[in-house]
This record gives sequence, structure tokens and C-alpha cells, in this order.
Amino acid sequence: MTAARTLPDFENPPAVETVMGVHFAPISKWQPPYFGLFWARIKSDYPRIQMQPPVLPQAPDLAPAQPQSPWEFVRCWFFNQDETRLIQIQNNLFLHNWRKVRPAEKYLHYGDLRPHFEKEWQGFREFLEQEALGVPKVSLCEVTYVNHIDRGSGWETFADLSEVFPNWSPKTSENYLPSPELVAINASYAVHGVEGRLQISAQPAIRQTDAKETIQLTVTVRAKPSSSSNEDIYRCLDEARKWVVLGFTDFTSPKMHRIWRRKI
Repeated sequence: MTAARTLPDFENPPAVETVMGVHFAPISKWQPPYFGLFWARIKSDYPRIQMQPPVLPQAPDLAPAQPQSPWEFVRCWFFNQDETRLIQIQNNLFLHNWRKVRPAEKYLHYGDLRPHFEKEWQGFREFLEQEALGVPKVSLCEVTYVNHIDRGSGWETFADLSEVFPNWSPKTSENYLPSPELVAINASYAVHGVEGRLQISAQPAIRQTDAKETIQLTVTVRAKPSSSSNEDIYRCLDEARKWVVLGFTDFTSPKMHRIWRRKI
């Protein structure tokens, strides 16, 4: 993926995590020992393992569905040595994450990360075939960017959030209420070009690594690929990523774009 960048790009983006992956129909034969068997395959690159609660499966209408089997209540994380990358697996989900672990960590663009996803996804597919677990029937592709917008970088109080998010206003109809102490935003948009939805969440948070007060802005697109072939999956991921970047840029203000040193 060496094509010139045409989407909005920033010299100092607030991104701290990028996720890409696929949701698929539950693998009926999957049981917990397969987590260990898969780990044995990737342990040299991902030496640490951690169990997590599951991500609820996504129904065809893109809304969360209820788990259908007990193994859907188990999710496993596999970390690389410096914990900047991880693989998440459950019996209906495969995700690959990049995380900014240290402040000086170099931001990795989607074009840098997609080859890693392709490699690990292909390895997982080969594992399923070798264990006679079948070919995953992919229902959704997902791209998520997680961003931290720290207090002092474009905003000081929650009354300032219109300076960050142009579609939010602290104004009230009778000017009775004081400035808000906390603000959380959730928005959902239809995605054109592929069947999917873009979801944006802005939540106040305290970062664990340095106790810094921040706004966690999460932008996610889940969309349906044309088929379960790798070509259609990668095409759908590219389209989802386009919507994530354009949606992030449109949802945030020109003032913040200057702070993040927009290049394109």
C-alpha cells in the first residue's frame, strides 16, 4: 500500500489506537482449547495472553445481538513483546490493534498497519482450515480509531467543546444552567458506498498512564463486505477506513486541525 495519501492527514494526530478486523458467523466447533492451539502458532510474535469479556456479536442490522453459545462469552488477547500490537479472538471475531503505548511512539498509518492485519488474518484462516473448523463467513468489517484530546489542547472546560466539535453547543434556551461539568456525545451516521454505519463517541476520561484528563473520541465504521473473500474484505476495510478518516475530520473543528497540524 504505497499509493500517495489523498485523505486528510495530520502531522501530530491525536490517535492512540487503531483497530481493524472482521465479524463472522459463530464457529460452531470452537472450544477454549483452540485459543491455546492458536497461541502456540503465534507465541514467538505474541508472547503474552490475557482473557477478556466478549465483544457482543453484531447482528445483520449492525446492532448488537445476544450470544448464541457459551463460547461467545470468551475473548482472548494476544500481545506482542512491547504491547504495541495485539490480536483479539473470539469464536465470531478477529481484530488486530495497534496501540500507542508511550507518548513518543511513532504514529502508524493505516497503510503501515494493513499488511500486519492481512498476515495475521491469513494465519488465522489457515489455522481454522488445519483444525477443520471451517471457513469464516464474514458478516462485517470494522475499522476503529481511538483518539485522546487532552485538556489544555484546544479546550479547558466542557463549555469549550464547541471549539472541538462544531456541532455541539453549550447554549441553553433560557441561559439558566451553568457551564456543564461533563459532556458525552454519541452519534451514528449511515455510510454510503458500502452498507454500514459510522459511530462516533466522545467520552470524558482519565488516562491511566499519566492521570491526564482527556476526551476519548472513538470513531468506528462497521460495514458489510460483498463476500467473505480476502479481496472483498480488504476492499471493505479500505472503504471503512476512508469513512473513519473523513468522519473524524468533519466532526472536529478547523481549530483542532491546526493544533494537529493538518497536512492534507
